[in-house]
Amino acid sequence: MGSFGKWIGGGLGWALGGPIGALIGFTLGSMFDGGQISASAHTLGTGSTNEGDFKMSLLVLMACIMKADGRVDKSELAVVKKFLVANFGEQGALDALQILKNLLDQHIDETEVAMQISQNLNYSSKLELLHLLFDIAYADGEIVSSELATIQRIANIFRIDRLDFESVKAPYLKHVDSDWAYKSLEIEPSATNDEIKKAYRQMAMKYHPDKVNDLGEDVKKSATEKFRSINEAYESLKKQRGIV
Repeated sequence: MGSFGKWIGGGLGWALGGPIGALIGFTLGSMFDGGQISASAHTLGTGSTNEGDFKMSLLVLMACIMKADGRVDKSELAVVKKFLVANFGEQGALDALQILKNLLDQHIDETEVAMQISQNLNYSSKLELLHLLFDIAYADGEIVSSELATIQRIANIFRIDRLDFESVKAPYLKHVDSDWAYKSLEIEPSATNDEIKKAYRQMAMKYHPDKVNDLGEDVKKSATEKFRSINEAYESLKKQRGIV
């Protein structure tokens, strides 16, 4: 397995089966002589999600986002590397990029892989995966329509509630949407100050990093960023309204 222990050392369970399993087998097998993959990658789960399952799901969906506009250039890979380093460290990023580059050369059925992920991840994990996909799409400072459409289709397959989708998306559009803070807290601009305070408490619980505690420290670290965006939205509304 070489250095890939950092990336999928948490083991793989359900991701070894179905369409994602086929992609993993082809991708990792092509990286090693004779297609040999060490036993650590074959750590089987019992129906629950391992850290490796989540990370491989992220890589597969990352490939879908990157291929959304029909091309992948060096500048895009550089942006993705920056994202990976920020979320998973230097070595984790190098491991992931090797796997990702191989995935980009494969045909990926976006619907099939999203359905497999949806069937195996809990709702909090799917929200975090959605958040990371927006992070990737916005890593170059803008989200193009093809990327947004791909994320929307994935969210629909994940059965993400409309308000939750808008909440995850809102911080990335705050430079063009004056109501972004309200959308982040899943409330209307007509909400009272007390309703804003209540919404903040509810959202803080929904997006608390401990919700994805079982997916490893790297994922928990990235989940903290979404948690901070909820705090930012609340602080913005407090300032606007003079809430004490």
